[in-house]
Amino acid sequence: MAKHLVVVESPAKAKSINNYLGKDYKVVASYGHVRDLRAKEGAVDPEHDFRMTYEVIDRNKKHVDAIASELDNADSLVLATDPDREGEAIAWHLAELMREQGHLDDKPVYRVVFHEITKGAVQEAMAHPRDISTELVDAQQARRALDYLVGFNLSPLLWKKVRRGLSAGRVQSPALRLIAEREEEIEAFEPTEYWSIQADLAAPAEDGELAPFTAQLVQAEGDKLEKLSIGDGERAEALRARVEAAASEGRLPVTSVEKKQRKRNPAAPFTTSTLQQEASRKLGFSVSKTMRVAQQLYEGMDLGEGTVGLITYMRTDSVNLSAEAVEEARQVIGERYGSDYLPDQPRAFKSQSKNAQEAHEAVRPTSPARHPDDVKAKLDKDQARLYDLIWKRMVAGQMSHALVDTVTALLEFEAGWTLKATGSTVAFPGFLKVYEEGKDDAGDDKDNQLPPLAEGDRPELAEVRKEQHFTEPPPRYTEATLVKRLESYGIGRPSTYASILSTLQDRGYAELQNKRFFLTDVGRVVSRFLTNHFTDYVDYEFTARLEDELDAVARGEADWRPVLRRFWEPFHKQVAEKEHSVTRAEVTSEPLDEKCPKCGAGLEKKLGRNGQFIGCSAYPECDYTRPVEGEAPEPEVTDKQCPECGQPLAIKHGRYGKFLGCTGYPECKHREPLEKPEGTGVTCPQCGEGEIQAKKNRRGKVFYSCNQYPKCKYAMPNPPIAESCPKCGSGVLMDKTTKKYGREKVCPNKECDFREAFPEDEQEVAGQGDADAPAEERQPVNAKSK
Repeated sequence: MAKHLVVVESPAKAKSINNYLGKDYKVVASYGHVRDLRAKEGAVDPEHDFRMTYEVIDRNKKHVDAIASELDNADSLVLATDPDREGEAIAWHLAELMREQGHLDDKPVYRVVFHEITKGAVQEAMAHPRDISTELVDAQQARRALDYLVGFNLSPLLWKKVRRGLSAGRVQSPALRLIAEREEEIEAFEPTEYWSIQADLAAPAEDGELAPFTAQLVQAEGDKLEKLSIGDGERAEALRARVEAAASEGRLPVTSVEKKQRKRNPAAPFTTSTLQQEASRKLGFSVSKTMRVAQQLYEGMDLGEGTVGLITYMRTDSVNLSAEAVEEARQVIGERYGSDYLPDQPRAFKSQSKNAQEAHEAVRPTSPARHPDDVKAKLDKDQARLYDLIWKRMVAGQMSHALVDTVTALLEFEAGWTLKATGSTVAFPGFLKVYEEGKDDAGDDKDNQLPPLAEGDRPELAEVRKEQHFTEPPPRYTEATLVKRLESYGIGRPSTYASILSTLQDRGYAELQNKRFFLTDVGRVVSRFLTNHFTDYVDYEFTARLEDELDAVARGEADWRPVLRRFWEPFHKQVAEKEHSVTRAEVTSEPLDEKCPKCGAGLEKKLGRNGQFIGCSAYPECDYTRPVEGEAPEPEVTDKQCPECGQPLAIKHGRYGKFLGCTGYPECKHREPLEKPEGTGVTCPQCGEGEIQAKKNRRGKVFYSCNQYPKCKYAMPNPPIAESCPKCGSGVLMDKTTKKYGREKVCPNKECDFREAFPEDEQEVAGQGDADAPAEERQPVNAKSK
C-alpha cells in the first residue's frame, strides 16, 4: 500500500513522475479541473458576499471517485498540480472535496510545485512541500466569478438584442474590439500615391568584378525628399531625367562614405506570449497548437532511458533562468561554438510584465545540453520543431552579441542634389549563428551589401528609374500580432491567450483567412453594441486595471470581494438599464444617408440570418432590400501561384463566400477553395469510394464530408474514426469531445445512441489539450494507422 497519494493533472504527467518516486508513492491524475461553478444562474451570489456554489464536473466524477478511493488507503495527500493560479485552484478544490466527502480525516495535505518534470526537480519539490496558497486561490476564484457574472448577464442580453448563441466575455470583448477597430481603419483608409527615384549603379568588388548596388534620390533642389514628397508621375519623370542628365560620362561621384559598427543583442528567452508569437511567425502554428505541443514536451517524452520532461512549464510571464540552466548553456556554447561566442558574464533578462512571477522561469529546455538533433528521432515533426525553437532561443540568449557593419554612401552630383546608398554586413555573427528573432509584417528590409566605396570614386550608372508606390492600410491581425497587442495593453494572462482567440472564432465573430483575422458581420454588430453601450467593459485601460487588481489579490495585497463589488454594482445596473432602453432594431440596424427608392423612407444596413444587407427602415410596410454594395473588398493578392498560368492567386468573394481565384481572370478562370480540404484517410461509409475530408463552411465552421460530392452527399460534424459501430453497424464512428462527457466515440447515425469513452490514456486534460482546441485542429482517428 502506498503511503503517499500524489495528484497531478494529466495521466502523461503522472506516468513521468511515477518514474522518479519510490514505492511509497502512488501518482494519479485529476484530468484537469474537478469542480466548477454550477452551470445555472445564481452560482455566484452577489447578495451574499459573492458566495459561490460549486459542483463536480460530470466528465471527471469517475476520476474524483478514483482519487477518493486511493486516498482512503494512503497516509497523506500530495497535491502536485501545475505551478500557476489554475493549478493552485485545482489543488484547493481537490482538498476541499476530499475533506467534504470525509476522505481526509486528519491526514496531512501537502502542496508541491515544480517547473520542470525531471528527476532532480521533482525530488527537490517533494523535499520542500508548502501549504496551499490562499492568495492564489482567491485570485483564481475572483477571475472565475467575474467571468461567470459577465457571461451570465451580458450574453443573454446579446441573445435578445442580436441573435441567440452569442457570448460576451471580460477579456474576449476587448480583443474583439481590437479586430473591429482595425477593420474600420482598413475600410476608412485612402491610399496616397507617391514616387521614388532609384539609380542602378555598379562599382568594382574586392575580386575586381563589377558589383551592382542601388542609390535613392534623397535631396532635390536643396530640399530633403520625404517618403511622400514626390506625389505624381510628372514630377517624378522630371527628377529622373535631371539625375540621368547629370551623370558625366555615365558615372556619378561618391562624395562621402560613413562607416559604423553597431551591436545587436539576443532576445530574452520565451514567455508564453513570445513563444506563441514566434511559433506563429516561424512555424506557422496557431496559438492553441503551440500550447498543445508545448504541453507534450513539458509532460515528458520517452527518450529510451525513461520518460523525461524536455521543457519547463509553458505558462509563464517570467524571463528568469536558473543559475544551473545558464551554466549548462554556457558550457554548451563553449564546446559547440568556441570561446568567442561566450560572453564574459552570463546574461540576465528583466521581465517586461510588472506582474511577472519572478519565482517562475522562462520557457526553456530542461537541459540545454540536450541538443535538438539528439532527440529529433524520438519526437514527432511538430514536437521536434517546437523544441528546436525553444532550445535555440534560450541558448542564443546566453551568447555574445553580434557586430554589424553599416555603410552609408552619398553621391552629391550637384549642389542640393544627392543620392544615398546604404548597406550592412555581419562582421561577427555572435548569437545570430544560432537564432534570429522573427518579425511581424516585415517589409523587404533585408540587409544589402555595398561594394567597397571611397570618396572620389565614380561608379558606373546603368539606369535611373522612377517607381510608383501607394501607401497601404494597417495589416489585419495575425494570431501573433493580436497576442502581442493584448499583452502590450496588459490584457489577458499566459493561460488565457489561446482560449480568447479560439472563442472569437467559435462564436463566429472573426475568421482566420490566410492567417489573418477578418471581422464577420456578427462580430461587427456585437462589437459596436458593446462599444456603444458598455464602453468601460471593452475599454483597454479598464480591462488592464482589473487584471492588475486581480494580480494584487494573487500577491496578497488586496481582498477579492471588494474587487468584485466595485465591478459588479455598476455593471449590474447598466445591464438592467440597457435591457429596457435599447431595442433589437437599434442594435442590428445602422442608418444610411440614403433614401429608399420604393417608398422614400431612410435605408439601413441590417443584420440578417446570412449576414448584412440593406433594407428599408419602414419595414414591414416597405419590403425593399438589396445586397450591401461594395461589401466585398478588393481581391487580396496572395503569394500563391495559379497552377494553370503562373499568375498570382487572390482571395475573392463570391456567392458562396471567399475563394482563391486567378488574377488573370477572365483569360484564366482557375479557382480553388481558400483552404483545401484535408484528407482523413477514412473511407466514406455511404458510397464506399470517396474519402472523408475536413472542410469549412462559409462561416468558418469545420465539418467532414465525402470528397465525391455532389455525387455523394454524406457529411458529419466531428472527425471520423475508422471503426464500425458495434450497435448499428455504421461504417464509421465520430471523435466527439464535450464539456459534460469528455472525449468519446459516438455513432453518427441519428437513430443510434451508441457512445463510448476513449481509453484514459487517450483522453486529454480538460483545458490543456484537444478538448479545448478548435475543431480544425483535432485530428481524425484512423484505426488502421494505430
